Amino acid sequence: MRRLALFISGTGGNATNLLRACREGRVAAQPVVAVSSSAKAGGVQRLEAEGLPVAVVLRSAHGDDAAFSEACYRQAEAAGADVIALCGWLKKLEVPPRWAGRILNIHPGLLPRFGGAGMYGMHVHRAVVEAGVPVSGCTVHLVDNVFDHGEVLAVAEVPVAAGDTPEDLQKRVYEQEMALYPRALAAYLERSGEPS
Repeated sequence: MRRLALFISGTGGNATNLLRACREGRVAAQPVVAVSSSAKAGGVQRLEAEGLPVAVVLRSAHGDDAAFSEACYRQAEAAGADVIALCGWLKKLEVPPRWAGRILNIHPGLLPRFGGAGMYGMHVHRAVVEAGVPVSGCTVHLVDNVFDHGEVLAVAEVPVAAGDTPEDLQKRVYEQEMALYPRALAAYLERSGEPS
């Protein structure tokens, strides 16, 4: 069984959702550790309450993105993880060759539009509403060294209604995130097989 690390920066909603999907057998992986970029993230307590160990790695304690990224990977590797799922992760990760193709992320918009540096959370929903596009959604993709850029694994579309506020849209997209991320992770694990 694949061993999964969950990387969080906030409330841990997507991480808790994936943890439960694994425990219920909907995703063939065993979560072994969470890594949080903030000691104050609500997800730290949520995941600890679920019995998952959480390591806090602060960007401010490291000289550059590369050193910070390595510290995060060391926590994942010490727990034996071979796949990482980013769940509301807000820090730049540099992806070394040994982790290429093994880090997934969920983005609250339809990539490649409404992605890139600074485009996360409510910023995405605000940009979608302001652009007047008829459809938004969420995207699960592999992580590379460009923000919101790697291979798209799965998408779910959500209509943008007339009069939607960013908050209205966020609620509907989040519901789809809860359904899409476990499905996409399960399909990715089935496709990629056991680590060599």
